[in-house]
Amino acid sequence: MNQKRIPKDFVNTFSIVGFDPQTGELGVAVASKFLAAGALVPWAKAGVGAIATQSWVNVGYGKNGLELMAEGKSPQEVIDFLTADDGMKESRQVGMVDVKGRSATFTGSDCFEWAGGIAGENFACQGNILTGENVVKAMAETFQHTSGDLAERLVKALQAGEEAGGDSRGKQSAGLLVVKENGGYGGYDDRYIDLRVDDHTSPCLELERLLNLHALYFKKSNPEDILKVEGDLKEELLQHLISLQYLNDEQVSETVFFEALNSFHLIENFDERIQEQGWIDRKVVEFMERLVSRED
Repeated sequence: MNQKRIPKDFVNTFSIVGFDPQTGELGVAVASKFLAAGALVPWAKAGVGAIATQSWVNVGYGKNGLELMAEGKSPQEVIDFLTADDGMKESRQVGMVDVKGRSATFTGSDCFEWAGGIAGENFACQGNILTGENVVKAMAETFQHTSGDLAERLVKALQAGEEAGGDSRGKQSAGLLVVKENGGYGGYDDRYIDLRVDDHTSPCLELERLLNLHALYFKKSNPEDILKVEGDLKEELLQHLISLQYLNDEQVSETVFFEALNSFHLIENFDERIQEQGWIDRKVVEFMERLVSRED
């Protein structure tokens, strides 16, 4: 039986777009046997929608698709409009979701097997050159029945797709884009989470590690994690600061101690977890403990 040859520059990919009606967050997660798929596939705009464009990638589907959704067109109407005059539409694949939770997915007839997608309320997942349909089924099932914020659910869905077989040619890259109003650093734009693993032997696992780091550095402290710096905890922090060379082992004043603790927060990029003097986030303490254990 003759088999179609798969071109080397063909973006064989599985992806999921999602919307969280509780937070208004929109996002895309993607994995592929392709260098830096996260630079091409994900597109999203807060208050509008999210798009994954793949196969013979047409980045215009991302840019123009978001503009059309901003005008009020549904994902299905946008896909119909974009593919109508595209001479390569049968080689394209795209998934879209909007801020109303409407979704649609499209797979051209010339996409390499296995290729297809599933669209439901608040999500759409799709893939090509997959080991089978069970990949997108696993992604859809996981997204719909997993707890956590949107980013966590998207990454878990991606991992479920990989565990179900994923890309039939192997692994190389992964990416995650989540947007929300004023969600960017400092509140200046809507790019809340933008993480990429461009070339890695286990890209989905590495993406999860980066997401955990993002949460550590950029999420606000939970009230239940705020600890009073006193007694044994204060002595522990003092020893950690000495071990990490923020202090010497001579007796230090209260002022010098808290100045050193503040310096640690700033140097280690814990701007979002700095507390008023006399208090500290448990996650910062745990991070210090890990640093000291590595020093030892």
